Order: sequence, then C-alpha cells, then structure tokens
Amino acid sequence: MGNAAIKEGQQLVGDHISKRNFEKLARFIYDYSGIKMPPTKLTMLEGRLRRRLRATNISSFDSYCDFLFDGGGLEQEVVHLIDAVTTNKTDFFREAKHFEYLQTVALPDLVKRGSRRLRAWSSACSTGAEPYTLAMVLADFVADRSDVDYSILATDLSTDVLQVAKRGIYADDVVAPVPTDLRRRYVMTASQPGRREVRITPRLRSKIGFGRMNLMDKTYSVGDPMHIIFCRNVLIYFDKPTQADVLGRLCDCLAPGGYMFIGHSESISGFDLPLKQVSNTVFQRY
Repeated sequence: MGNAAIKEGQQLVGDHISKRNFEKLARFIYDYSGIKMPPTKLTMLEGRLRRRLRATNISSFDSYCDFLFDGGGLEQEVVHLIDAVTTNKTDFFREAKHFEYLQTVALPDLVKRGSRRLRAWSSACSTGAEPYTLAMVLADFVADRSDVDYSILATDLSTDVLQVAKRGIYADDVVAPVPTDLRRRYVMTASQPGRREVRITPRLRSKIGFGRMNLMDKTYSVGDPMHIIFCRNVLIYFDKPTQADVLGRLCDCLAPGGYMFIGHSESISGFDLPLKQVSNTVFQRY
C-alpha cells in the first residue's frame, strides 16, 4: 500500500477521520448494516477503526478510506469493518422475564397447538449467551417429553462474535446468572486447577447452528417457519423505516402462533405487523 504502510511500532497519534470520510463511512455502514452512525459517534468510530489500520498496515484514516472506496479494498475489508463497529453486549439470562414467559407460557402453548419440532432463532446472537440460554430452557422443557424436540438457529452480523459463540467457552463469571441447577446440567468446568473457564456441554452445542446473517438482507434464508424468534436490543440501532422492514421480514419467518421477543427498551408501536402483544415486549403472530 505504498506510502500508507506503518513502520514497526509506529502509533497513530493525532490522526482523525475527516468530515468527508466520516460521512462516507457512516453512509456505507448504514446502507450495509442499518446501523446509524451520527456525528456524536465519530470518536467511537475512530477508536474502533484504529485496530483495523494497524491490522492492514495503513498509516492514516484518509488512506484507509482511500483503500476502501477508491482502491478496491472494500470487498475484502467489509466484514472486518462491520465487525469493528458492531456493539456486542450480551449476558446469560439477560432480561430474564422473557425466559420465564417462554418456559411457563409460550412453550406449553406451542406444544398444545401441535408443534413437536420446535424451531427457535436468535437473530443477533453475539457471543452466544442468548442462544445457549434458549437451549437450556428448551432442553429442560423437552426433557420429559419424548415426542418433542428442538433446534436453534443463531446468527449475527459479526464474524468475530460468531467464532466465540461456536466455541462455547467463557470465563466462569460470565455464567454466574445461570441458575445453579442448569449450570450443573449444561456447563462444564475446566479440568485444570486454576483455569477459570467453563464450556457449554456438547449436547447443548449440538442443538445450535451458527451462521452469519445481515438483517438488512431482503430475505432471510432460515428454512421452515420459526416458532420462536429473539430479536432483542438490535432495533435500537436502526431508524424507524429500517425497524419496520426488519420486523416485517422477521414476521415472514415466524409461524402462525409463534412468538417474537424484542428488547425491553424497544417497541413495535406504529408498525403494521401481524403481531399481537401478549406480554411486555413479547408478541404472537396471528
């Protein structure tokens, strides 16, 4: 990359994204991922992208943007660029009321309706806490029902977090929110003394298929209709038209009578969707 190369150990000091390049980056990020990047996020974007400049051996933000938009680098760099700007906050049993509702109301209702092969989708799975929590609840539910089984699809835009999720290995404090009885059944502790790591059991990992998906895609290739869709704490990054489009496509993937869960800080108010509210931020397709 010619004069753009960084010398060994050289640091990016005082370099900033120009207004023109920030606008180009923000427009591309929005068009590709639906993530809003207002001017207030300029400093955050600079901090996130400094790692990419080091990784690509490019010496300045201007050179990086030239590489992306004029030098043909966008195709090879886009996954890394989007990985750098996505936010991946997640916890086991986050917003625990959702899992209580799933266990006590939604799953019994789905079985009563005749569903025997329950399909769940964690559409923004991050590092895996949500789909593994789903798997624990579903595994417990089907344990004494020999005629009922389940599978989980877990997708995310970020390849980095998907690699973590597939491994299913976490620091032991990360699984602290998991109830003790579930931890005993579904979480393995490291055999080496002093290694403060745990891993989700192979039985649970085998029930989840992980894959990269962009919710901005015009269609979602998820196979048969889903009985359960979790799309939590994602809509907040989208503007209203994008929220409406994403929710509409998710509804297309949800079986009649199926349940959709969104984040507690999110709303579907004002959208024309085939959903009725059945609990706080829980909706059922009609």
